[in-house]
Amino acid sequence: DFENYQEGKQQYLLLSLKYIGKSRKSVISKIKRVSKPGLRIYTNSKELPKVLDNLGIAIISTSKGVMTNLKAKELGIGGEVLCYIW
Repeated sequence: DFENYQEGKQQYLLLSLKYIGKSRKSVISKIKRVSKPGLRIYTNSKELPKVLDNLGIAIISTSKGVMTNLKAKELGIGGEVLCYIW
């Protein structure tokens, strides 16, 4: 789960990580960075990526803020693909 919050002019992205079992194994198995400073990757609302047939999520930076690929599709907006999480 994640949440956006702002302190003054600075914006933050708060990530809540989930662990399972007594061994505290991470539920997230991989995070893959997509857009990089030298190569930005943009997509429109019709071509938003599906990560592992929607078992994972993509984080998209849109004109309405940072959100998941599912939320961006629901709002009908595209943007810059920041990363994939599964």
